[in-house]
Amino acid sequence: MQTRITELLGIEIPIVQAPMGWIARSQLASAVSNAGGLGIIETSSGDMEAIKSEIAAMRTLTKRPFGVNLAQMFIRDPEAMVDFVAENEISFVTTSAGDPSVLVPKIKELGITVFHVVPTMRGAAKAIDAGVDGLLVEGSEGGGFKNADGASTLVLVPEIAERYDVPIIAAGGFVDGRSMAAAFAMGADGIQMGTRMVASVESPIHDNWKNSIVNGTEVDTVLVNRHHRPAMRVWASEKAKALDAANEPGGISVDDMTGTYFGGDMESGFAMSGQVQGRITTVEPVEQILRTTWDDCQAILRTLGASATAASTSK
Repeated sequence: MQTRITELLGIEIPIVQAPMGWIARSQLASAVSNAGGLGIIETSSGDMEAIKSEIAAMRTLTKRPFGVNLAQMFIRDPEAMVDFVAENEISFVTTSAGDPSVLVPKIKELGITVFHVVPTMRGAAKAIDAGVDGLLVEGSEGGGFKNADGASTLVLVPEIAERYDVPIIAAGGFVDGRSMAAAFAMGADGIQMGTRMVASVESPIHDNWKNSIVNGTEVDTVLVNRHHRPAMRVWASEKAKALDAANEPGGISVDDMTGTYFGGDMESGFAMSGQVQGRITTVEPVEQILRTTWDDCQAILRTLGASATAASTSK
């Protein structure tokens, strides 16, 4: 089964890995690309020198396509990073956390395929006006940085798909074949996985975080900074719950965040996690996650198609 995403990006499985700060590095991204999906290298950590090294490492770890996310809020010199991406012959870029009109025209001029991450219909309209090749439509149930006023994936994806005829990658709540099939029914051409990729064997983060996902439920996340910036959906640590209850801003310290990510201290920083963690029960290899998801998705779509055909012919 081919979709606009597989054809446009030259991949086998229309699953894109989310550009999670410090996590979406070459170890994880290359595993996703080698499994037939599209690995993405992050820039939201702001560590540009390390990120440049990770992009170089991708060339030795995979021969398959991969992309780079440019998170405008966290990059000191976004235009220089665009030049670097072009020099390294990156063919796919997602832009996020900023005005798409700032970077999208230049990226397009360089002949690079670009999608912008949008959490609202208004954001989609701005991205289309900027000339994007497609949209990454992100519901509020997903983990990580969020628009506090955003809508759920179930509302947002079909709303945008009805308005704009461009390839859409749906994000927020996708974990398996059943949820992926739902994305296609809503009008998407592929999905992005974030929390599911965090709880993978190749994910570089501490086992304590992976275990919090496996043992967590759908209600064990908190939207921190809902009235401040940046809003984030995170694992419901005592720190996160206290900040949310007091409506106090939660700052991001590199030391605190890396203490959680790699030190396993779940009360140090914030462990970005989506509500879909309630459906994740095991830590699995990336290849198994992608292949099982895609095979199950196609099987579900075939079953639904056969049922619909049978119902129509029996009338």
